[in-house]
Amino acid sequence: MNCKNKIIHLTVNDIRIPTAVEAHGSDAMHNDPDYSCAYVTIHLEDSTIKGYGMTFTLGRGTEVIIEAVKSLSHLVVGKVIGSIFQDFSNFWREITSESQLRWIGPEKGVIHLATAAIINALWDLWARLESKPLWKLLVDLTPQQLISTIDFRYISDAITKDEAFQILKDSTGCKSVRENTMRKTGFPAYTTQPGWLGYSESKVKELCLIAMEQGFTAFKIKVGSNLEDDRKRCHLVRDTIGWSNILLLDANQVWDVNQAIDWMKNLAEFQPLWIEEPTSPDDILGHAKIAKELESVGIKVATGEMCCNRIMFKQFIQSKALHFCQIDSCRLGGINEILAVYLMAKKYNVPVCPHAGGIGLCQMVQHLQIFDYICISGTTDQRYIEYVDKEHDHFEEPLKIINACYIAPTEPGYSTKLKDSTILKYEYPNGSVWQTTMK
Repeated sequence: MNCKNKIIHLTVNDIRIPTAVEAHGSDAMHNDPDYSCAYVTIHLEDSTIKGYGMTFTLGRGTEVIIEAVKSLSHLVVGKVIGSIFQDFSNFWREITSESQLRWIGPEKGVIHLATAAIINALWDLWARLESKPLWKLLVDLTPQQLISTIDFRYISDAITKDEAFQILKDSTGCKSVRENTMRKTGFPAYTTQPGWLGYSESKVKELCLIAMEQGFTAFKIKVGSNLEDDRKRCHLVRDTIGWSNILLLDANQVWDVNQAIDWMKNLAEFQPLWIEEPTSPDDILGHAKIAKELESVGIKVATGEMCCNRIMFKQFIQSKALHFCQIDSCRLGGINEILAVYLMAKKYNVPVCPHAGGIGLCQMVQHLQIFDYICISGTTDQRYIEYVDKEHDHFEEPLKIINACYIAPTEPGYSTKLKDSTILKYEYPNGSVWQTTMK
C-alpha cells in the first residue's frame, strides 16, 4: 500500500429499493420501508482501487444524509491515506468533532449516519489496498494497531486502553484455529425472513419451513401492533418450528415501558429467548426496568440497532439494561466505534448479536462478528448474526450462507461494492426503476 496516496474525490449516491411494495421489512413501527442507503465512493490519486461504504436508511430522508456526507467530505478529500490509517483514532475524532457540524449531531443523528458511510468506505479502501477481506485485515492487525483506531474518550471509565489491549493480546495464540473454523464452518445465523408483520399467516409458515430446511434453528418475528394478533402468530410459529428451536421477538421500539412489561408477560408462554427493542432506543433506565421485570418469566432484553454511539452502549451495559448487544454497522460511526463496543461487551460478558437485514447490513456485519470470534470473544455461544434473504444480489461479492452459517468472505474489502447495474436501476430519483414507478 502506498501510504502517500491522496484522496482526490468523494462521491455519494442515493440508492433506494422499493421493498415496501411487498411488505418486506415491515414491523410495528415501520410499516412501509424501502430498503435504501447513502452510498459513498472514495477515489485515490494514484490508484484505480476505490473504497465503498454506506449507511442504511428506509427511503425518505436519504437525501438528508447525502447532504451531510457532502458537508463532511472536506475532512476527507485531500488527505493522504497514511495519515488516516496510521492515526485512525485521531482522524475519527476529527471527523466526529468538526467544530460546527457537531452542533447538529455530536456522535448521533444524521451527522453520525453520514460519518458511518464515510468511515465504512475508508475501511473498505484499506482492506482492498491490502488485498484482504475486511475481517482478515482486522485479524492481522496487532493489538497495538487495533487499539490505535479506537477513540476511548467518554468510555475510559468502563474500559481502559490497557484493558482493551490485554483482551486482544489474550486471543493471539488462538487466532489461526478460530480463523480456520470461520473459513470452513462459518458463524451461526438466525433468520428474520418469516417475521415481517405485513406477511400473511400462510407465508409466515411457508418461510419458517423453508428456513428449517436450510438449517436455521433460531427464528425472529415482529410483534407490537396487536396483542391478540401477536399471540396467534407466536402460536403459528411455535407450532411450525417446535419447542426445541429458538424464538426471538422484536417490537421495534413501539411500546411504553410498563406496556412492554405487560405485553411480554402475555407472550411469555411461547418462551421467547429475547424481546428486542421493547421501548425507546434512548431509554436506558426504561430498558433496565423491563429487563428486571421480565427476569421472572425468563425473557431477556436485546437492543442496540438504533443505539447511536459507544457512550450509550457503555451505559446500557453498565446498567444491565440489555442481555444481548446488537451493534449496527451503519448506526455507530463505523468500525472504529464498533470495535470499542465489542471490547466493552467482552469485558462485561455480554454477547453481541449484530443487527442486520437491510441492504448492506448482512454484508458488513459478517466481517465484524467473524473478527470478534477470532480476536475477542472466542465463542459462538448465544451469539448469532441476523439474516434476511433479501437484496444481497445487488453486491459484487454477495455473502455466502451454508447450513445457516455465514462463511467467511474471501474477496478484498468490506463486501460493500454495489453492482453498476444496481446503481443505474435504483439511484433515486433518476434510476430506471424510479423513473418507471413515478410516471
